[in-house]
Amino acid sequence: MPNRPNILFLMTDEHRADVTGYEGNPVVRTPVLDGLAQTGIVFRNAYAPSPICIPGRQCMMSGQLPRTCGVYRYGQDLPPFSMTFAKRFAQYAYATVACGKLHHVGADQLQGWTRRIGMDDMLDVVPIAIEGKVLSEFQGIDWRGKKWSEAKEIQRAGIGAAPHAIKDAYAVEGALHYIEEYFNNPFYDRESGNRPLLLKVSLVQPHYPYITPDAEKFGYYLNRVQPYIETETFPHPWLGKAPNMPGGVKPGRDVTEREIRRATAAYYAMVETADEMFGRVLDRLRYVGQNLDDWIIIYTSDHGEMLGQHGIWEKQKFFEGSARVPLLIRWPTRFDPRTVTENVNHCDLFATLCDLAGLPTPDGLDSRSLTALMAGDAQDWRNETVSHFGQDFLMIKWDALKYQYYGAEMPEALFDLDRDPDETRNLIDDPQYTAILVDFRRRRAELGYGPDADPDYVNAGY
Repeated sequence: MPNRPNILFLMTDEHRADVTGYEGNPVVRTPVLDGLAQTGIVFRNAYAPSPICIPGRQCMMSGQLPRTCGVYRYGQDLPPFSMTFAKRFAQYAYATVACGKLHHVGADQLQGWTRRIGMDDMLDVVPIAIEGKVLSEFQGIDWRGKKWSEAKEIQRAGIGAAPHAIKDAYAVEGALHYIEEYFNNPFYDRESGNRPLLLKVSLVQPHYPYITPDAEKFGYYLNRVQPYIETETFPHPWLGKAPNMPGGVKPGRDVTEREIRRATAAYYAMVETADEMFGRVLDRLRYVGQNLDDWIIIYTSDHGEMLGQHGIWEKQKFFEGSARVPLLIRWPTRFDPRTVTENVNHCDLFATLCDLAGLPTPDGLDSRSLTALMAGDAQDWRNETVSHFGQDFLMIKWDALKYQYYGAEMPEALFDLDRDPDETRNLIDDPQYTAILVDFRRRRAELGYGPDADPDYVNAGY
């Protein structure tokens, strides 16, 4: 077997891409991520296949969009023993180790990982493959409306004993111990450095609740953050709606400006905490004698966070704050640092990892290797990315144009990010875009959406 590179896959939950130093945020302190960006490849237009946790993560692992893999919502999971990139690497003798959050909720809690470390569990609903239903449906439980409002989430933000911080500390400590065992194994003197390693360290932060146990960080950010205060809800029945709060969260009506500032400061503090935790993992690898330039290091998050923009908090929207994700890939022995502006997707990571490690990529994926873009060659790249929400909502982005379909009951939307980077104008009826809308709608049908949806849809056709 040829020598294959070790891979470190770093991941957070709900990290808005522009809350990073390397993207130009003047307030947040992310020196570890900034260092990776400075010596790696930064993807400025990377998107989640679904702007919500479980579908986004399962699609990334399987390299398939929701329409392909069948995971659309909370409580669903990939079928047991699915082909994930972890499974693919395990098939080729990699040790595949996941520390922290996976968000698998089905009968197969590993999905290709050969070792799992962390406090992440099977959640409150365990899907059972019976008639396509999840256990909660058989129990007569309706989880809709059980969650408190976004206003309450903001009002309770600040300093406190954050459950996510406890889980993340557990995951990181487990990763540190595993690295020591794998490369040194000082007690048995049987280090495993001759076997390639795919190590994932996946944190829950900065996912809500917006609570941090670090008073110093909270205090540092409290009067430095610039929260979204002067922002209007978008005039659209879905894009202008917050979970459990129709019409969004309005400062002065639902929450105070101070409460919004506190929530934003806590979020920034959690981002910095995650950055520090990743620094500890990198330091431990250096401690056991690893040259990080020989490692492929990836950083991303499952989706973004609206953080009050357009009066919306959390995720679920196709706005940039929610659907766009941070994505870094560092392998300086092969790729020079650069910024990639083409549209890419989390699903593309499956084919990319296989390509980088010299493994055959399985058939039937919605995944394209990013290695040509990483080398500066975009000549043959189809500049498209796709995201789904539920079974009815679809986003297609070509270049700077972002088309959105919301089923038969709600209007479509179209943003031109070159003209309107803050996404304040719906251009769906602008005659300048009439011709391109024909093409967007044709592609929508190919992807299995709309009244003229392709009944024979298999995958995105890449």
